[in-house]
Amino acid sequence: MWTVGAILFAGLAVVVTLWWTSRTRNDFLTQEQRITFETLHTAWSAAPPLRAGLVPEAAKKSAKHLRTLLGTPALALTDETEVVAWEGDGDHHSPGAMDLAAEVFATGRTRAFDIACDEPDCPVHTAVLAPLTVEGRVVGVLAAYSREPSAGLVRATNEVARWASGQLELAELDRSRTRLVEAEVRALRAQISPHFIYNSLSAIASYVRTNPERARTLLLDFADFTRYSFRRAGDFTTLSEELKSIDQYLALERARFGERLKVTLQIAPEVLPVTVPFLCLQPLVENAVRHGMEGKVGPGHITILAADAGEEAHITIEDDGIGMDPEALRRTLAGQVGETAGIGLGNIDERLRRCYGDDYGLVVETAEGLGTKISVRVPKYQAGVHA
Repeated sequence: MWTVGAILFAGLAVVVTLWWTSRTRNDFLTQEQRITFETLHTAWSAAPPLRAGLVPEAAKKSAKHLRTLLGTPALALTDETEVVAWEGDGDHHSPGAMDLAAEVFATGRTRAFDIACDEPDCPVHTAVLAPLTVEGRVVGVLAAYSREPSAGLVRATNEVARWASGQLELAELDRSRTRLVEAEVRALRAQISPHFIYNSLSAIASYVRTNPERARTLLLDFADFTRYSFRRAGDFTTLSEELKSIDQYLALERARFGERLKVTLQIAPEVLPVTVPFLCLQPLVENAVRHGMEGKVGPGHITILAADAGEEAHITIEDDGIGMDPEALRRTLAGQVGETAGIGLGNIDERLRRCYGDDYGLVVETAEGLGTKISVRVPKYQAGVHA
């Protein structure tokens, strides 16, 4: 699952690796080249924990590398309320760090302070504190502690703090994207059409007297479908669970459309355990019913295929209905219009790309009057993706 931060981190890793390989082919490095490599490598090592934010466990890991970058006896990181990491000597000065940080939080500027200490061997006699900012707001402080003050330490601390702030900005961007996707999943749940609910209950009611057993079965399908759609736990599910929900949805729609709705399912057993994003297929089937049946005279045919393709599962959902305007579809996938061109398509496309990379977005083939075919590719195994 690639994020902006992960892409930049991977890019830096590639740069360092290529640089090191090119410089060491002849086992030769000048002193300047070695310093450059070590600086890049240290920054590369500090980046991942910084992108976890200013939390103690991650801050302790990043503080170690940040202190190496600055070459100081001690370094501290704070959030807005406490010291989250102290690295190096003189940790008895840690309780006073927040008092010094208060002025940096108030002004948003780098400050230097003299530190009084009664211990003769303590290497901490001066401190340079620089703000860590996210979207223009000071969220923490980087404090570099040393024996003697110097203009060079002030400049270096300020630059390292600016770089660290960039990593924290990326972390916030990643969290914002995650919150957005979660909000969109909630929107998908809320998007279950009131007309669908009304029509399903009306269809169930029509069987209460004439076929009570079918009415009971449909009512259970309706209950299970809504329970699955509004469940709280997990961003992922199995293809088997998603298809079970789809089968319940189609049972309710068959009760509504009768013989007009024809459905073909071809599911390879090998792909049933594959993990997929929650509610990534059901809205596509709902879209197929909507465009395959509504506004069309005569029967409609929907085909759902799930095939084993080695390291991937290939899923297609096709209808022979009224189709969609390709330009309106393009704008929907780009997030430029509402959902009139397709139920949740932009949301599902974004979540698939976020989970698996840009190669795994939706592929939609459609034209007005010619039906719609939506193809989904899902890796069978993906790090960090599990039901």
